[in-house]
Amino acid sequence: MPNALILEPSRLVLASRLAAARAATDDLFSIVRPETLYERPIPERHRLVFYLGHLEAFDWNLVAIRAFGIEPFDPTLDKLFAFGIDPIDGGLPSEPASDWPDIATVRKYNGRVRATIDECLSGARAAREGADLETVFNMAIEHRLMHAETLAYLLHQLPYAAKNSRPDAAPPDAGLVPKRRDVAIPAGQATLGRDRSEGVFGWDNEFESMRVQVPAFSIDSHQVTNGRFLEFVKDKGYERQDLWSKADWAWREKEGLRHPWFWREADGAWRYKGMFVEMPLPLESPVYVSHAEAEAFARWAGRALPTEVQFHRAAFGTPEGGEREYPWGDDPPAERHGNFDLRRWDPTPVGSFPAGDSAFGISDLVGNGWEWTSSVFGPFPGFRAHPDYEGYSKNFFDGEHFVQKGGSTRTAACMLRRSFRNWFQPHYPYVYAGFRTVGVGS
Repeated sequence: MPNALILEPSRLVLASRLAAARAATDDLFSIVRPETLYERPIPERHRLVFYLGHLEAFDWNLVAIRAFGIEPFDPTLDKLFAFGIDPIDGGLPSEPASDWPDIATVRKYNGRVRATIDECLSGARAAREGADLETVFNMAIEHRLMHAETLAYLLHQLPYAAKNSRPDAAPPDAGLVPKRRDVAIPAGQATLGRDRSEGVFGWDNEFESMRVQVPAFSIDSHQVTNGRFLEFVKDKGYERQDLWSKADWAWREKEGLRHPWFWREADGAWRYKGMFVEMPLPLESPVYVSHAEAEAFARWAGRALPTEVQFHRAAFGTPEGGEREYPWGDDPPAERHGNFDLRRWDPTPVGSFPAGDSAFGISDLVGNGWEWTSSVFGPFPGFRAHPDYEGYSKNFFDGEHFVQKGGSTRTAACMLRRSFRNWFQPHYPYVYAGFRTVGVGS
């Protein structure tokens, strides 16, 4: 009996989006040589081969087994590739690399999974009664796109010799650095999250919506640039314990951190480690740092990181008191609005996309780098873990992760929506994340 729970127009859209997401991740895996897939570029993450199998295993376990009740054809690989993103979750082979299946086996598994998932989406197979297929397929698509970003910063850490260069890998053109302004934001309301009654897709931590009255504050017109952060480095910001929290200082000491992870000092000059080529430090581009480094800089500058609600008010609010879906308005994200949607590998100079400015004239609030906030990641009132992915959010409501907003160069356009929330631990320096500051007392 054909599955008729997804209307035909929606089915075609989902099929197109799934194909595009697969193409994006396939393209990333084509960057590295097969033997490199057994490397672990970041100690806190799995070997790359895990992600090669994980993307399809996630789809298989979520769509084929849970939503359609299809019997497993390789339960060993289903389990192996279904574990979480951190090796500390346990249960995964670590050493030696030979404990992992060979690439041919993984690709054969992936091919069979994709064929079955496509049958499910086409309507050729019947779903379980009550399965919410719109949500299930949206979860599969966005999960894959999230990993397209994760894979990018994992591959960023590989030696250049281990990667195939790309024709679109040229470093960004230098630009004039716009003068940083302190933009006054009047008091007003900010709406975080969204309502389930809207009937649109969102991850569990996006629900329910909540309206917050935000007092007046001031915020940087642009993200902190490499050039501005260099002033902090030259002023021995990494050596001043008074600028760091106790935990952050202990981490900095343990790691011997003296500058941002993406920087390298060579022959007395600073270099930037781009995805495919090292270049002179682009002073006009946003700096990528951990939350700990961002907080230390903010203290050095006599300022603070914005809260999640302050970011919302500055990004999506208007002087008249209304709110927009995106900083520039309600039109869908387009290339003129910012550096996002997997178009570029490295950040562009701040202020390069004035068409994407907010109603308050603030630049780059989506794309070009996630932005750290001072808000600890937690649930909104009315939160309910999604039964098909119960650990997606609640496993990180531990008081040890901070909210990021906005998006990076490698963030898909569908996740630039106002309600989307990202989060990371404060001592994770690899992600494409920068920040801007607000006035103290704001």
